[in-house]
Amino acid sequence: MLGLIKRNFVYLTEETFVTLYKSLVRCHLEYANSVWNPHRQGLIKDLETVQMRATKLVLTVKHLTYKERLVQLKLPTLKYRHLRGDMIEVFNILTDKYDTNVTFSFHQDCRTRGHNLKLVN
Repeated sequence: MLGLIKRNFVYLTEETFVTLYKSLVRCHLEYANSVWNPHRQGLIKDLETVQMRATKLVLTVKHLTYKERLVQLKLPTLKYRHLRGDMIEVFNILTDKYDTNVTFSFHQDCRTRGHNLKLVN
């Protein structure tokens, strides 16, 4: 999909690129994220490399570093999106948003600070 964008668009504005990237490329990178979530650094880097290459298509930010390009384009890293998605799923499970038979053990000690959703190891 990235090659399709590169072949068909000579000059991409930041807004155009972000729209095309979010709708055509990122969905392929995050497909089946709940089933296949890479934990090895090499696999994470391979996915992140696709986004690094994609952000270089915008000529106005091509000279910047990867982190600066992401800030300029207002895009998060893929690793951050994976972590955020995992935390949203954990919150949904813990607050009974799903009708599941999954059970968790919660910490019952009243001397701890915080909330009552602390998990036991």
